[in-house]
Amino acid sequence: MRSHLPQQSPLRLIKSWRRYAKRETVGEVPPITRGVYVLYKEDAGDYKVSYIGVGGLSAVAKSAVTSRLKSHALHRPKKDWSHYSVFEVHDNITHDEIRELEALMLGIFRDDPQIELKNTQLGSKKLRKTRVNADWKPISIGKKSKRKVRKRQ
Repeated sequence: MRSHLPQQSPLRLIKSWRRYAKRETVGEVPPITRGVYVLYKEDAGDYKVSYIGVGGLSAVAKSAVTSRLKSHALHRPKKDWSHYSVFEVHDNITHDEIRELEALMLGIFRDDPQIELKNTQLGSKKLRKTRVNADWKPISIGKKSKRKVRKRQ
Protein backbone atom coordinates (compact mmCIF):
# COMPACT_ATOMS: atom_id res chain seq x y z
CA MET A 1 0.00 0.00 0.00
CA ARG A 2 1.43 3.37 -1.04
CA SER A 3 1.38 6.30 1.31
CA HIS A 4 0.09 9.61 -0.02
CA LEU A 5 1.96 11.57 2.61
CA PRO A 6 4.98 13.61 1.53
CA GLN A 7 8.36 12.18 2.43
CA GLN A 8 9.55 13.50 5.77
CA SER A 9 12.81 15.42 5.81
CA PRO A 10 15.63 13.81 7.81
CA LEU A 11 16.48 17.14 9.49
CA ARG A 12 14.18 19.80 11.01
CA LEU A 13 16.21 22.88 10.11
CA ILE A 14 18.64 21.98 7.33
CA LYS A 15 17.25 21.27 3.85
CA SER A 16 20.58 20.75 2.08
CA TRP A 17 24.24 21.61 2.51
CA ARG A 18 27.57 21.86 0.76
CA ARG A 19 30.82 21.67 2.71
CA TYR A 20 34.37 22.86 1.95
CA ALA A 21 33.59 24.03 -1.58
CA LYS A 22 36.28 26.07 -3.32
CA ARG A 23 35.89 29.84 -3.41
CA GLU A 24 35.73 29.79 -7.21
CA THR A 25 32.46 27.81 -7.11
CA VAL A 26 30.27 30.37 -5.32
CA GLY A 27 28.31 30.86 -8.54
CA GLU A 28 27.09 27.26 -8.32
CA VAL A 29 25.01 27.97 -5.18
CA PRO A 30 21.34 28.39 -6.23
CA PRO A 31 20.33 32.09 -6.36
CA ILE A 32 17.75 32.22 -3.55
CA THR A 33 19.40 29.98 -0.97
CA ARG A 34 18.47 30.92 2.60
CA GLY A 35 20.58 29.86 5.54
CA VAL A 36 23.95 29.97 7.23
CA TYR A 37 27.36 29.96 5.55
CA VAL A 38 30.90 29.58 6.81
CA LEU A 39 34.09 30.90 5.19
CA TYR A 40 37.31 28.96 5.73
CA LYS A 41 40.97 29.57 5.20
CA GLU A 42 42.75 26.42 4.09
CA ASP A 43 46.03 25.88 5.88
CA ALA A 44 48.04 22.73 5.12
CA GLY A 45 44.89 20.69 4.49
CA ASP A 46 43.04 22.04 7.53
CA TYR A 47 40.04 24.34 7.17
CA LYS A 48 40.08 27.17 9.70
CA VAL A 49 36.84 29.08 10.22
CA SER A 50 37.27 32.77 9.43
CA TYR A 51 33.68 34.02 9.07
CA ILE A 52 30.14 32.87 9.86
CA GLY A 53 27.23 34.63 8.20
CA VAL A 54 23.63 34.34 7.07
CA GLY A 55 21.65 35.14 3.96
CA GLY A 56 18.02 35.25 2.92
CA LEU A 57 16.61 37.26 5.79
CA SER A 58 14.43 39.66 3.80
CA ALA A 59 10.66 39.19 3.80
CA VAL A 60 10.61 39.01 0.01
CA ALA A 61 13.18 36.65 -1.49
CA LYS A 62 15.50 38.84 -3.57
CA SER A 63 18.92 37.51 -2.84
CA ALA A 64 20.42 35.31 -0.23
CA VAL A 65 23.54 33.34 0.64
CA THR A 66 24.69 33.43 -2.99
CA SER A 67 24.89 37.22 -3.09
CA ARG A 68 26.65 37.29 0.28
CA LEU A 69 29.26 34.80 -0.96
CA LYS A 70 29.76 36.75 -4.20
CA SER A 71 30.22 39.93 -2.18
CA HIS A 72 32.84 38.26 0.01
CA ALA A 73 34.59 36.97 -3.13
CA LEU A 74 34.76 40.52 -4.53
CA HIS A 75 35.64 42.40 -1.35
CA ARG A 76 37.68 40.03 0.81
CA PRO A 77 41.24 39.14 -0.17
CA LYS A 78 41.96 35.55 -1.19
CA LYS A 79 44.26 35.25 1.82
CA ASP A 80 41.20 35.67 4.10
CA TRP A 81 39.25 32.68 2.79
CA SER A 82 39.63 29.88 0.26
CA HIS A 83 36.61 27.62 0.87
CA TYR A 84 33.04 27.86 2.10
CA SER A 85 30.18 25.76 3.44
CA VAL A 86 26.47 26.50 3.01
CA PHE A 87 23.67 25.13 5.18
CA GLU A 88 20.36 25.80 3.44
CA VAL A 89 17.30 25.94 5.71
CA HIS A 90 13.81 24.71 4.90
CA ASP A 91 11.32 27.20 3.48
CA ASN A 92 9.29 27.31 6.72
CA ILE A 93 12.28 28.47 8.82
CA THR A 94 11.87 32.12 9.79
CA HIS A 95 14.54 34.81 9.56
CA ASP A 96 14.59 34.90 13.38
CA GLU A 97 15.43 31.19 13.43
CA ILE A 98 18.22 31.74 10.90
CA ARG A 99 19.61 34.53 13.11
CA GLU A 100 19.37 32.18 16.10
CA LEU A 101 21.50 29.60 14.27
CA GLU A 102 24.06 32.28 13.46
CA ALA A 103 24.15 33.53 17.07
CA LEU A 104 24.57 29.99 18.34
CA MET A 105 27.46 29.26 15.97
CA LEU A 106 29.19 32.58 16.68
CA GLY A 107 28.73 32.02 20.40
CA ILE A 108 30.34 28.60 20.20
CA PHE A 109 33.34 29.72 18.16
CA ARG A 110 34.01 33.26 19.39
CA ASP A 111 36.42 32.29 22.19
CA ASP A 112 38.07 29.35 20.44
CA PRO A 113 41.79 30.19 20.17
CA GLN A 114 42.14 28.06 17.01
CA ILE A 115 39.58 30.12 15.13
CA GLU A 116 40.20 33.65 13.92
CA LEU A 117 36.73 34.99 13.20
CA LYS A 118 36.62 38.15 11.14
CA ASN A 119 33.16 38.80 12.55
CA THR A 120 32.17 38.57 16.19
CA GLN A 121 29.20 39.61 18.21
CA LEU A 122 28.54 39.90 21.90
CA GLY A 123 25.58 37.58 21.60
CA SER A 124 21.90 37.37 20.97
CA LYS A 125 19.44 39.04 23.34
CA LYS A 126 16.95 36.22 22.78
CA LEU A 127 19.59 33.55 23.36
CA ARG A 128 20.84 35.38 26.46
CA LYS A 129 17.30 35.33 27.93
CA THR A 130 17.33 31.53 27.86
CA ARG A 131 20.76 31.23 29.49
CA VAL A 132 19.64 31.42 33.12
CA ASN A 133 17.64 28.51 34.46
CA ALA A 134 16.95 28.43 38.22
CA ASP A 135 17.00 24.61 38.22
CA TRP A 136 20.59 24.44 36.96
CA LYS A 137 23.45 24.45 39.43
CA PRO A 138 26.27 26.95 38.82
CA ILE A 139 29.32 25.52 37.09
CA SER A 140 32.91 26.56 37.33
CA ILE A 141 34.68 27.31 34.09
CA GLY A 142 38.11 25.79 33.50
CA LYS A 143 41.12 27.54 32.02
CA LYS A 144 40.36 30.62 30.01
CA SER A 145 41.61 30.82 26.47
CA LYS A 146 44.58 33.04 25.68
CA ARG A 147 42.33 34.99 23.34
CA LYS A 148 40.88 38.18 24.72
CA VAL A 149 37.45 37.32 26.13
CA ARG A 150 34.70 39.87 25.69
CA LYS A 151 32.67 41.00 28.66
CA ARG A 152 29.46 39.02 28.74
CA GLN A 153 26.22 40.76 29.46
